[in-house]
Amino acid sequence: MTKGNDMARNRIAAAIGAAALVGGGAGAGVVALAHDGSSTATPSTAPAISTATNVSSTLLTVGQVAKAATKSVVEIDASSSGSSSSPFPFGQGSQSQSAEGTGFVYDTKGDILTNDHVVDGATALQVKFSDGSTYKATVVGADTSSDLAVIRVTAPASKLAPLMLADSSNVSVGDGVVAIGNPFGLDGTVTSGIVSAVGREISAPDDTPISGAIQTDAAINHGNSGGPLIDLHGRVVGVTSQIQSEGGGNDGVGFAIPSNTVKSIAAQLISSGKAQHALLGVTPANATNGVGVSVVESGSAADGAGLTVGDVIATVNGKAVTSPGQLRAVIASHQPGDGLTLTVRRNGATRTLHATLGSRS
Repeated sequence: MTKGNDMARNRIAAAIGAAALVGGGAGAGVVALAHDGSSTATPSTAPAISTATNVSSTLLTVGQVAKAATKSVVEIDASSSGSSSSPFPFGQGSQSQSAEGTGFVYDTKGDILTNDHVVDGATALQVKFSDGSTYKATVVGADTSSDLAVIRVTAPASKLAPLMLADSSNVSVGDGVVAIGNPFGLDGTVTSGIVSAVGREISAPDDTPISGAIQTDAAINHGNSGGPLIDLHGRVVGVTSQIQSEGGGNDGVGFAIPSNTVKSIAAQLISSGKAQHALLGVTPANATNGVGVSVVESGSAADGAGLTVGDVIATVNGKAVTSPGQLRAVIASHQPGDGLTLTVRRNGATRTLHATLGSRS
């Protein structure tokens, strides 16, 4: 992988080594985690926490999390034939290509959550469950801007044990987490670590910022793409998607798309096959004890709510926001049409505004 000397030259590598330019730490590559299979590998409503069979109200050991969740994690084999103009994830060429990624059962209808870059460009999809059984899958919907996709299998109910999504806004640095996936085709691999940081911003395949990403030191590698990052209650806090690395391997800096964004996008993909993204219509800026408003788009939700340049947004729906990235993450966790209550400071006074979110394509 090419090492960049600045943010613009970092790369998010595709499954077969093709890459698209995105932002990242200087001198390091931000790498998508699908695996192309070319390297030889050795050998709907979530249930309440008190009743779900794969979650617990008390902290579990890593082994207990793995035992409960592994049956819900699948290996995805995405194959493509013919030429492709897209370098992400299959690259250019006319020969048959394949990529391996990970997914997990989202509901009892057979919907599987994964990354968009795992299935993008695929002409055939196959899902393998932990017991070795395989099923053909079709794409229900995919969204490049959030790097999320939903595929569907027709499988017996006994195979479909959904994982519960957590509220990612409650994730804290130091929380224990478990990643389950198929790095380098080694299905059912379990690694563990902690949440190293929250509120990171990563780039989707189309360079759209994905806000609120969770950083972890749990070892994740090529093939982990689309797999769950699970807390020690057994709930999914994010979908593992990228690593930041000098050499393309695990350096202990991995990123997961937060579960609140996953909830919003998955619901839309299942409902209509596509996703719209909520839009407030402000350009945020750093500010003391809140998020400053430097631009208000005419006709936007922010404009309609009465936000003006110079305002400082202190809370959204009662929760404090302290950075532009955090505000973007809150907006991303909602759908167009959702209402927000904003506490705003203006000229020394505090006022409450109500906004109905618009949409962006």
